Amino acid sequence: MTATQFLNDLNARYLVIHRTKEDWFWDTYMGLSDDHPAAAKAQTQWSQFLSSADNLKQVKQQLELAQNIENADERSTTTHGLTGWLAVFESHAIEEPQTAQQQADLIQFEAELFKAKQAHVMHYINDNGEQVEGSLPVLAAAVRTSNNEAVRQSAHSAFIELEQWLLQNGFIDLVKRRNQFARAQGFANYFDYSVRKTEHMSSDELFVILDDFEQRTRQSNLDALQALSEQKGRQALLGHNFVYAYSGDAMRDLDPYVPFSQSLRRWVDSFGRLNIDYSGAELTLDLLDRKGKYQNGFCHGPVPSFYDQGEWIAAKVNFTSNAKPDQVGSGYSGINTLFHEGGHAAHFANMKQNAPCFSIEFAPTSMAYAETQSMFCDSLLNDADWLKRYAFNHQGEVVPDSVIEAMSKSRQPFKAYEERSILVVPYFERALYQLSDDELTAENITTLARETELRILGLTCSPRPLLAIPHLLSDESACSYQGYLLAHMAVYQTRAYLLAEYGYLTDNPAIGPLLNQHYWRPGNSLTHNETIESLTGEGFNAKYLADVCNLSAEEAWQVQQQKMAHASPRPQGVPADLNAKITVIDGAQTLASNQQSSEMMCQQFEQYIKHHYGC
Repeated sequence: MTATQFLNDLNARYLVIHRTKEDWFWDTYMGLSDDHPAAAKAQTQWSQFLSSADNLKQVKQQLELAQNIENADERSTTTHGLTGWLAVFESHAIEEPQTAQQQADLIQFEAELFKAKQAHVMHYINDNGEQVEGSLPVLAAAVRTSNNEAVRQSAHSAFIELEQWLLQNGFIDLVKRRNQFARAQGFANYFDYSVRKTEHMSSDELFVILDDFEQRTRQSNLDALQALSEQKGRQALLGHNFVYAYSGDAMRDLDPYVPFSQSLRRWVDSFGRLNIDYSGAELTLDLLDRKGKYQNGFCHGPVPSFYDQGEWIAAKVNFTSNAKPDQVGSGYSGINTLFHEGGHAAHFANMKQNAPCFSIEFAPTSMAYAETQSMFCDSLLNDADWLKRYAFNHQGEVVPDSVIEAMSKSRQPFKAYEERSILVVPYFERALYQLSDDELTAENITTLARETELRILGLTCSPRPLLAIPHLLSDESACSYQGYLLAHMAVYQTRAYLLAEYGYLTDNPAIGPLLNQHYWRPGNSLTHNETIESLTGEGFNAKYLADVCNLSAEEAWQVQQQKMAHASPRPQGVPADLNAKITVIDGAQTLASNQQSSEMMCQQFEQYIKHHYGC
């Protein structure tokens, strides 16, 4: 077998193993199957393929043989593909059989915990005084937007109860097993292992960045808390009151202008006018909340996009949100998730290299790099010019300037807090995984969570308590939450460059092609820093986000006014086609598709939401 044939065979073998794992992942996470052992088996086979020391050895051997390929083009492309696989296997390879067995046992244990959590029911008291079930997104929306304090307190209490349930039902053992697995590979703990694997740096190097950001934004956060306390009383700083106290009224006023029924249309129109092209991908969207479904939006690609011996393989991408359309606040959060996961999907659909390893969703792909793509897209929803163009009610009335002003002025003082609500997670997880097995008790972990929230957030308990964050449980996302903050830093650096270059972002048709060329097309063949430098001309820089966090409320409102007043002329015609086959489902039921047209799909979706939710 030649080096080129080996590469093609490796690509083909991976596609089968990856697709099997992804299909089981989707069915179990969407609540369509409870065959968790089969899902764990598929996950284990995929992990064993990536961690195979034999695969690593063979790729190294074939890379040496590839240097003897006479045809220069073939030698270059084969070497490129094999180099990509080398990076993958070096990120995952496990040489000791005992450690490989630890990994398999860890996957099985996590699957059992996931199944138990999926069956765990949470309750809260709704606006009618009734005890009802509530998923994580529903509880979060209640804490964020309900004008009834009893409802907010009840929903927040459900988060606290979930924390204790997890601590009594496997989370502590999960932490111990992860640490044991990491130590077997020469790392001090699982946090150090994960950071090196996902961001290609040590945890000490990571915290140089995080500590700097924490110091830059500390005073802005404390000043905002003090002002809110003086304005609305100390009770405003309680976990169940805090977010509502600074943003609840403004978000409720916005709610009629961002109905969830219109979210699909606004995503299609907005991304189309940005000239975002999905390169023929097949997209499956499961957008509505339901019992048994994973309680957080995500995006996965069962079929990675790549050129297979010169033939384009279009991606197959699944993404979800957990919208409850008749709940106040669900419309905006649902649209936010749609834009976020739609950004991921655009990224996955446009990695145009010669092997699927460049489109892999995990290491060596940096989480910060992956999240930059999605968070750039959802950042547009906070821009006044986007809101004036796309936020309008069922009567066609555009959101008033006064609502945007209220949103901007109420939220800006807490911009530092919002970023620090990401920052608090790596501070907690690092300290958690540094605890010895004897120190890992429910009492110690709960105390650590509250102390970390007080130190980083300035609150005695977070509106979203730390252990209620789903990412901490999943092997795919545990100890990687800092990627969101690193991504936000890159997002604001990207926004600053594009605003300086063009003067506006909303509906700017240059953005899609630029992101495609510099950020999406290379996949993980370039580092996160290299992609940023390719577009902006400068390396990764955190100051742009810190500067935005430290704007005064009045300064932030002036920026929003400038966006509305000075945006360059924008296209008014039909948005560009997304070049994707799109199907919207709710579990096993198909709600809408663009088989006939995007307009027909949007109409079908809107009719379904109106019929079933009355909104």
